[in-house]
Amino acid sequence: MLREAVSNMLKLYSSLHSRTDPRIRDYPLMQGPIQMTTILLAYIVLSVYIGPRLMANRKPFRLNTAMIVYNLSMVLLNGYIVYEFLMSGWGTTYTWRCDLIDTSESPQTFRMVRVAWLFYFSKFIELIDTVFFVLRKKQNQITFLHVFHHSFMPWTWWWGVTLTPVGGMGSFHALVNSTVHVIMYFYYGLSAAGPRFQKYLWWKKYMTAIQLTQFVLVSIHISQYYFMEKCDYQVPLWIHLIWMYGVFFFLLFSNFWIQAYIKGKRLPTTEDKPKQNGSANEPIAVVSNGKHLENGSAHRHTNGKILLGKVKEI
Repeated sequence: MLREAVSNMLKLYSSLHSRTDPRIRDYPLMQGPIQMTTILLAYIVLSVYIGPRLMANRKPFRLNTAMIVYNLSMVLLNGYIVYEFLMSGWGTTYTWRCDLIDTSESPQTFRMVRVAWLFYFSKFIELIDTVFFVLRKKQNQITFLHVFHHSFMPWTWWWGVTLTPVGGMGSFHALVNSTVHVIMYFYYGLSAAGPRFQKYLWWKKYMTAIQLTQFVLVSIHISQYYFMEKCDYQVPLWIHLIWMYGVFFFLLFSNFWIQAYIKGKRLPTTEDKPKQNGSANEPIAVVSNGKHLENGSAHRHTNGKILLGKVKEI
């Protein structure tokens, strides 16, 4: 039984290796699913079990400088990814409708391969988000959905980049997501800089609206596939998965908007001030590679009493 299982695993591995697009095969973390799966499993164990236990009897670290550098570096990285997506197709040759997977070996094709891999690799860099939570003892922020999306997103993108590194219309959501990340990490960089930057954070209440717009754009774009008379996109499975992902998160963030800003009447006021630790008083919902973040804790003072409403990141 064991020998048969091992044999089947080796056959699957060999099949995946043979189907790996030769244009992406030599890139880091692209030689097979074992390496990247091991990294993600280690991330789950460290963030959920080992990390919190190591920090249990220690004081939280103050990581403002590191967070500023990290967030602003992510702004630059995602800005570069957006630029490369535009220059390698979305701003040059793509029609924004039924754009097929490019199987050629033109310079522009290899440019798309590189940026598709870079987007994939950036998801591993974003695991540092959770490291900051652990070191700052923000364990309530490390929820199931937070860990799930941080690990599930790079895992699924490995399969997409392996089989279709020049994804055509299937890569539009990566362009949009990277654009939103430029805004999101810029906000967090300013927030981590402390109260003196509070006056520059008046637009935090619009972050959820930006996220909702992202999901609408992705869902509308990918939905074209179902209404076109003919679209021979080579891997329709990617189309269906992207559509489900966009709709799911649109519903999730719509519910957040209703609960936080309509029923809860939690719209930010002029009394709101960001904390030194980089979190903001009022919750905002943002997504990093598909993860749902509600930033910080909410504090209000009423008749000398402090009302504390914690919000979580998932």
